[in-house]
Amino acid sequence: MTENEISYLVRGAIFKVYRALGPGLLESVYELALGHELTRSGFDIKCQLLLPVWYEGMKLDGGFRVDILVNDSVIIEIKSVEHLAEVHHKQILTYMRLANKKLGILVNFNSQDIGSSIYRKVNKL
Repeated sequence: MTENEISYLVRGAIFKVYRALGPGLLESVYELALGHELTRSGFDIKCQLLLPVWYEGMKLDGGFRVDILVNDSVIIEIKSVEHLAEVHHKQILTYMRLANKKLGILVNFNSQDIGSSIYRKVNKL
């Protein structure tokens, strides 16, 4: 399955979770629910995956945590904040670059319109 196909199905899962739970919960709740929905849909997921950062040939353990990694190819970064800041967009782009992943999805569940709160990010796709 391509990154684009995964992205489409992830978006559907996000809508399903949002319809069931609505806005205003903690990020950890949405992560658990979305993880469950993606697993139920047959995806291989890893939650809170610790990925090292390499700096000048040295491995820095504890570099960063990916909220959800889908099929070892798509990163999902979950937020539940009043407004996404520019740093949130930069964060997922940096995660994608450091993890050498081509596609990422940034979602803010604390929104009245979930459709306008899902951002697809690309890195050399």
